[in-house]
Amino acid sequence: MEINISVRKNAKDPAQNWVGFFYVNTFTKTFEIYIFAAILTYNTTCKMNSIEVYEKELAFQADRRRAAVQFIKTVSDLWYDKSIELVLFRNQLIDRNVSDILDLHEYAGEFVQKPISIFDSVEIAEAIKTLDFPSAKLDIGKLTYEYHLEDQKYANATAFVSDKLKDAKKSEEITPKDVVLYGFGRIGRLLARELMTRTGKGSQLRLRAIVTRGNIDDTVLEKRASLLKNDSVHGDFSGTVSYNAEKKCLVINGTTVHMISANNPEEIDYTEYGIQDALIIDNTGAFRDEEALSRHLTSKGASKVLLTAPGKGVPNIVHGVNHLEYNPDEVSIFSAASCTTNAITPVLKAVEDSLGVDHGHLETIHAYTNDQNLVDNMHKKYRRGRAAALNMVITETGAGKAVSKALPVFEGKLTSNAIRVPVPNGSLAILNLAVETPTSKEGINDIIKHYALEGDLVEQIKYSMDNELVSTDIVGSAQPSIYDSNATIVTEDGKNVVLYVWYDNEYGYSHQVIRLAKYIAKVRRFTYY
Repeated sequence: MEINISVRKNAKDPAQNWVGFFYVNTFTKTFEIYIFAAILTYNTTCKMNSIEVYEKELAFQADRRRAAVQFIKTVSDLWYDKSIELVLFRNQLIDRNVSDILDLHEYAGEFVQKPISIFDSVEIAEAIKTLDFPSAKLDIGKLTYEYHLEDQKYANATAFVSDKLKDAKKSEEITPKDVVLYGFGRIGRLLARELMTRTGKGSQLRLRAIVTRGNIDDTVLEKRASLLKNDSVHGDFSGTVSYNAEKKCLVINGTTVHMISANNPEEIDYTEYGIQDALIIDNTGAFRDEEALSRHLTSKGASKVLLTAPGKGVPNIVHGVNHLEYNPDEVSIFSAASCTTNAITPVLKAVEDSLGVDHGHLETIHAYTNDQNLVDNMHKKYRRGRAAALNMVITETGAGKAVSKALPVFEGKLTSNAIRVPVPNGSLAILNLAVETPTSKEGINDIIKHYALEGDLVEQIKYSMDNELVSTDIVGSAQPSIYDSNATIVTEDGKNVVLYVWYDNEYGYSHQVIRLAKYIAKVRRFTYY
């Protein structure tokens, strides 16, 4: 719109100039009023729209949370009724709350770079529930992701699930295995927590007894129960723990676990407690070689032994990397290697298989352990006698050499050292590797992401995209390797890479021990990852 207003500045009659001024001012005021009214109307509309948007957001979040509640119920029904465990890109779903479930869906969407909706997860979970499957472990994140890609091929979610999991019905029936924890320290108690949390219908590993030294009386049982229930690092156990002094047992989640006192393995007759053909998980660290560990096999009712430390003269296993090289029907004693070896070996395998490694160095920034002193005192090893909670302590680690026991191709290729730091849990391995095939930061990250998403190492490697990741964030991670993609460094020529791998040196390692225990006990279920 064009407006022409003429004012004769040189008019002989001043009124003429005034009239022009009046017209201009009248127009200007009218225009200002119009603009003000328009702004007021716009703001009112915006406020109404904002309120409507906010109300819609609230309603949507309420729907999501209701869906999460339904999802949790379905997950529980599948686990307790059918021994079918659902995970979300290898993250546990059992005993999770609503916020945890929604947060895991957010992570899943970022991981695959496509939305993973809780509503879709409910649909897939309900479809699984309607079908007749044997005991299994299924990644509903992967199933939901694939359903998005292939939904046009199937009439509905039930048809999709039935097709994807058709091989589940071919899996063999498994026989539950009795388990005895020989020792009840940091790793022993975490193993007890996980074994009891995952008992379900008792179709896999059954914790039947715990062996410790010394008398077992009311006071000792009370303290053992309290240490299992309460943990300064990992928080309270989500289940129930009590004890029966008369029967000398702990009662965990309503299930009896015998407490046995013994100074030597040979003293024990497990059959007196109704335990047969048991897997003995030695977490004391007292027996490290084949001869010493063989003493467990002289106990009546014991059939297999698993050491939660590096072992001499026995297979050192990093589950997911070399466990299939040893047949449980032919081998009786196994070692689960160390927490650091379990953290770095999966990532090293991925790099070796994809790029080749010429040589490298491992530096582990490790949480202090109970091997160190709280205050300065004598210690058989240099520096470890200094106060653990006050000092960074340079010390040695055998993890670099131990890798070659799981991956012989690394024989003589890695040097290693450790720095113990004043944190009680949560460690970081730094891998400085010279690779045979040049790469880039994006290239090496894509390689590790692929291994975290598909293949034999999906239970071992977690791919992190978090720019704010710190050590406390990884406490409670079930995977032994948390790959920090944002911290990766690659030289300009692409021949040298520096990789940062976080690990919960207690909880993540304990999960590796349980995975290996299931393999040894031959109770591995059908899995879909």
